[in-house]
Amino acid sequence: MAAKFQDQVVLITGAASGIGRATTLKLAALGASLGICDVNSTALNALASELGSALILAQKVDVSSEADVKSFVLAIIDKFGRLDHVFNCAGVNPANIPFQETSLEYWDKQINVNLKGVFLVTRESLPHLKTGASIVTVSSMSGSRGTALQGVYNTTKHGVIGMMKSVALEVGPRGIRANCVAPGYINTPTNSGIVTGGELVEKWAKACALERWGTPEDVADVVIFLFSEEARYVSGSVYEVDGAVRW
Repeated sequence: MAAKFQDQVVLITGAASGIGRATTLKLAALGASLGICDVNSTALNALASELGSALILAQKVDVSSEADVKSFVLAIIDKFGRLDHVFNCAGVNPANIPFQETSLEYWDKQINVNLKGVFLVTRESLPHLKTGASIVTVSSMSGSRGTALQGVYNTTKHGVIGMMKSVALEVGPRGIRANCVAPGYINTPTNSGIVTGGELVEKWAKACALERWGTPEDVADVVIFLFSEEARYVSGSVYEVDGAVRW
């Protein structure tokens, strides 16, 4: 198992924290070569130092920037000579804002990172992917339902599901798969202000049948399954990782 991803190269956005970090650590332990990026260069460099491997390429990238994304993908190809899997994990969490009060600035930030970023990374990666390659994109439990006060965020998360389902149909004949994971309430740094304590923490824990918050590792394990040979006939799918959310 230690070499399950030996000689395979994985691109990971949003790698420096939360689900991206957990997935990076697990893939490194499984022998993968990794191209990792994040907008937080301090956290990214700390992660790269922790991994301490020549099989890591770390680069500060704003996924909403076409130039940044193109540079990153080409750097991966220059270093490793190939690209096998893509994990679109970078994203911006929602704020509760009434739809009629939503600013264009907030709309642009959500769309640029959560939707445009996935588009750019996927588009630039596709020419380098070959038979057996796969793409996994982080959507959300909000990608299949509505949530009051989070209309823009939900738009982006519905959007990436539609994008991946369409990409799966387009690149399937090339032997390339595309899927989504849809996390529920996950204990990540972006949720740290909520999960440290209080009634809301307990309420959200009991909002799913398993009655606990998920961990980044819970999601990372599903991502790694979707990259693996065991998921060779899984494409155009959305894997909900939410402990059977009740609403």
